[in-house]
Amino acid sequence: MVQLNNVLGYKNLKILQDDRFFSFSLDSIILSNYSSIRLRDKKIVDFCTGNGIVPIIVSQRCVADIYGVDIQEELIDLANKSIKYNNLDDRIHFICQDVITFSLEHLNEFDFVLCNPPYFKVNANTSFNKSYNKMIARHEILINLAQLCKCANRVLKDNGVFSMVHRADRLIEIITTLREYNFEPKSLKFIYNTCNSDSTLVLIQSQKCGNVGLKILKPLFLRNADGSFTDEYKKLQEDIIYDSK
Repeated sequence: MVQLNNVLGYKNLKILQDDRFFSFSLDSIILSNYSSIRLRDKKIVDFCTGNGIVPIIVSQRCVADIYGVDIQEELIDLANKSIKYNNLDDRIHFICQDVITFSLEHLNEFDFVLCNPPYFKVNANTSFNKSYNKMIARHEILINLAQLCKCANRVLKDNGVFSMVHRADRLIEIITTLREYNFEPKSLKFIYNTCNSDSTLVLIQSQKCGNVGLKILKPLFLRNADGSFTDEYKKLQEDIIYDSK
């Protein structure tokens, strides 16, 4: 069923969501709000854009032209309806295409790449969701980490930035893969459920052809020790319907 929901933290924005697909996740909200968009970034692309939540939020933080790419036609249709509803169709452009093909057609064209990718590798013991649409959002079936890094390298100009939210337990692999494709990690922001828990999520921002130099940013805690939401998380958490990967 398709629903019209408020966009988290932006009372003036709405987004269409279909419960047959993943609703937008907290991960996407973190990616949208904490990625360091620069004034000189004039052209931005969001890989695996889903229903388009990341471009919609990022449009409120910059004046760049923003593109969203996803292989699922029904999600792109929803995303296009959302930007028309919000009068953003002059700045946001959604493309129904696989990211690999898109990257081959847009070499060295973008200043900034965003991505909330599938998190989980596929092996003989993988337990899949019965929904194919949700399965490909969670698992590296259609595209994997190395392919995403390669695609980001293709579309970015030199010194362009690749910002990605991913599982903290894959961090070593992520950094190794980024460097393999000529990215230098520049900042890490760890996300914790509580101040007493281990981090399960990380926002990593890297620069194509960048110099060595990594900043560990202030962490984001979602809950206080007593289980209540932190003030920072409350600012992100209002009026949201989302799924967790």
